[in-house]
Amino acid sequence: MHSPNNLLILGAGQYGIMAAEIAEAMGVFNRIAFLDDSFATRHPEQREGSSKVSLIGTITDLPKFAKQFNIGFVAIGNPALRRKLTEQLKQNNFALATLVHPTAYVSQSAQLEPGCCVEPNATVQTAAVVKQASFIASGAVIRHNATVGEFCHIDCNAVVDTLAVVPAGTHILAQETYRA
Repeated sequence: MHSPNNLLILGAGQYGIMAAEIAEAMGVFNRIAFLDDSFATRHPEQREGSSKVSLIGTITDLPKFAKQFNIGFVAIGNPALRRKLTEQLKQNNFALATLVHPTAYVSQSAQLEPGCCVEPNATVQTAAVVKQASFIASGAVIRHNATVGEFCHIDCNAVVDTLAVVPAGTHILAQETYRA
C-alpha cells in the first residue's frame, strides 16, 4: 500500500536539491527522498537520515520503492534522460509531481502538465501551457497564450513571448527571449 503524499525525486544533484526545497515550501508532502546513481560513492552522512539529503538508493532501485512512495519527480537536466525516467516512474505507478514554489505566479487559466517545476518568482501567464516535465526557472516568464513543449528548460529570467511555441526538449538560456 502506498503511503500518501510521499515524494521520490530522481536525481540528488543541484536541481534535485532545488526541487526538494520547492516541495518542502509547498508543504504537501509527508516524506521526500532521493534516488541517485551516486549513492554508492556518497559519504554516509549524505545518505538516509541526513538533514541535507535523504538519499536512499540508486535509480535502478526505483521499483523497490514504489510501495513506499506514490509520487515521483525527475530532477535531471538532460531532456532525453528526463523523458526516459519519467516513463519509468509511470511504469512503476507513480503519479508525477508538479512542483510550484509559493512565490511563483501561475494564472488560473494556465495549464501545467504533470512533472513540471515552476521555481521561485517565475510567472506563467493567462492561457499559457507548460507541457510534461518542463522546468521554468526563477524569474522566467511564460507570456499569455504561449506553449512550452515537454521536457523543456526555460532558464532564469528568460521570456517565452506571447503565442510562441517552444519545441519539446528545448533549453532557453538565461535572459533570452523566445519569440513566435
